Amino acid sequence: MICFEIEERGSKRLIEEVEAMWTSSFDLHCHTTHSDGSLSVDELADEMAKQQVKVWSLTDHDTIAGWDEAKRAASERGIKFIPGVELTCDVELPWNREILEANSRNRPPSSWHLLAYFPHEPLEDGLKQFEAWLSPLHEDRVPRMLEMIDKVNAFGMKIDPVDVLSRAKGSVGRPHLAMAMVDAGHVESMNEAFEQWLGDGRPCNVERPKPSLAEATALVHAAGGITSLAHPRYYGVDYETLIQHLKASNVDAIEAFHRSHSDDDRHRLWKLAEAYGLGVTVGSDFHSFNGGHRPGHMPVVINALPELISSA
Repeated sequence: MICFEIEERGSKRLIEEVEAMWTSSFDLHCHTTHSDGSLSVDELADEMAKQQVKVWSLTDHDTIAGWDEAKRAASERGIKFIPGVELTCDVELPWNREILEANSRNRPPSSWHLLAYFPHEPLEDGLKQFEAWLSPLHEDRVPRMLEMIDKVNAFGMKIDPVDVLSRAKGSVGRPHLAMAMVDAGHVESMNEAFEQWLGDGRPCNVERPKPSLAEATALVHAAGGITSLAHPRYYGVDYETLIQHLKASNVDAIEAFHRSHSDDDRHRLWKLAEAYGLGVTVGSDFHSFNGGHRPGHMPVVINALPELISSA
């Protein structure tokens, strides 16, 4: 179903041609137990197949540990797999409180997230350089998590670091600590853990140095990949200002079609990206079935996707 209103011109052929531009067969943003997702790679691949996703990218946070598993799982289910990763980058523009509040965001962001994709075989030398650069970002998550656990314990909430680290097969993150806090009875829900203790600006959160969009994009390009800014609605920045900044940073696309976006958000981002010569990407940002979330079911305009993805 196409959600945007199409001007009626009395032409069935026109409507059919407009509808033919759309597809729900891509899901280019999701997570597994290699970072903060609830499903294993095989379980997520099963769900992608059930939801009739034909092109899938696994984008765990700051890790490519699931690539080999996902490539095999996708092949077994007749799905095209695009290796991906969601990179934690620095905040690069000031946020606007009115925009945050209008988008139901309670706090300013402490990071921006950049999706990196390698639709075709990565360039060997560039990939080695990218992996070497990515490794500290991934490894830095453990000391940061241990520091956060120390803060939680200092507030009288006993949490075992081994328990938290064992919950992650790859990149450990705040959701793993939040789950441990729920299981220990310190909070009633993961949402409460983030709202009171672990979220951006909360007393147990720990910030860490982050790369710029331009730095991350240059390394991805050197390996033959492309980049797209994830969920732009979260950052509290005017969309046109944000897209101008992406253009200046050599970012290739923006995730206009994200599950959190309204129809107005999607249409405005799509048209702004088109005006500035950027592509758009699409993703469910699936982590778990909580809240009725599911993979796939995200319509996108095929010819607005970056060519390397649409031709994959």
